[in-house]
Amino acid sequence: MAFLPPSQQPHPPGPPPRPGHPAPPGPPPPPTPPPALHGAGAPAAPLATVLGLRARQWMVVAIVVGCVYLVSGTIAIVGAWSELHRDPTNAELQWAAKAEVARRWQAWPAERIFPSKITYSPGEGRSEYASRTGIVPDTNCATGVDQELAQPLIQQGCKAVLRATYTDRLQGIAVTVGVVVFADPWAADRAYKTIPGSQGATGGSVRPALRAAPFPGTASARFTDAARQDRTSGRGGPYIVLTTAGETDGRPAAAVRKARPGEPFAIAPQLGDTIARTLSAKALPDCHESGWKC
Repeated sequence: MAFLPPSQQPHPPGPPPRPGHPAPPGPPPPPTPPPALHGAGAPAAPLATVLGLRARQWMVVAIVVGCVYLVSGTIAIVGAWSELHRDPTNAELQWAAKAEVARRWQAWPAERIFPSKITYSPGEGRSEYASRTGIVPDTNCATGVDQELAQPLIQQGCKAVLRATYTDRLQGIAVTVGVVVFADPWAADRAYKTIPGSQGATGGSVRPALRAAPFPGTASARFTDAARQDRTSGRGGPYIVLTTAGETDGRPAAAVRKARPGEPFAIAPQLGDTIARTLSAKALPDCHESGWKC
């Protein structure tokens, strides 16, 4: 049998209390359980409770993040819609106009760059028309001008040299006009400063200059490099416009014994200026006018 310590041995029931006397003391009440502990010494909460609490916290975080993304996306969409439907600023219009000018040498047909007829003034207030005899299909910078002139142009970023030849009304003077293309006006300006100015020939051909472009079967058929007697240069936007002129009979410049006044070749700079102005004139887009899309 097991022995119990005196404090745990059962107490025999006592005699019933007599009337008028208090009941004898019974066994002590069971001890009260200690209060629950909190803090570092408290027992860990059940794992399921902890996981559930964390899941609810992450759900709240996810909802908040989702709301932030929704608001940000809405603001971005509204901003993009407003940006696409607003009128362009003046700076944007200027940029678009400059970009359009720089693309004209590719976007325009050759016949628009070199019209079939160009007005010029031979003097005394009269106006006459120069007629185009042909357009050169080759646009290579190295072959459009003399070699010593091609080198500085290429160094400054020459992209193409477009050429066409015209004759005056009497078909006695031939003028080849060349458009030298650059990426922007700054490159064109740097290259322009390396080009020799106008010069009439005396006993020799004009060099370095734009190369002459004769066209068989036309009045300019005999206008070769050897017949060049005059050269001019001008600039408009990202373009340099060169001219070289001579007589249509093919007379070599070496045969000219004395200086020729500029009057016989006054047509040349006029043709060059007209083409330069047309190519470089900016047209600002008008978003409220038909034909423009902004």
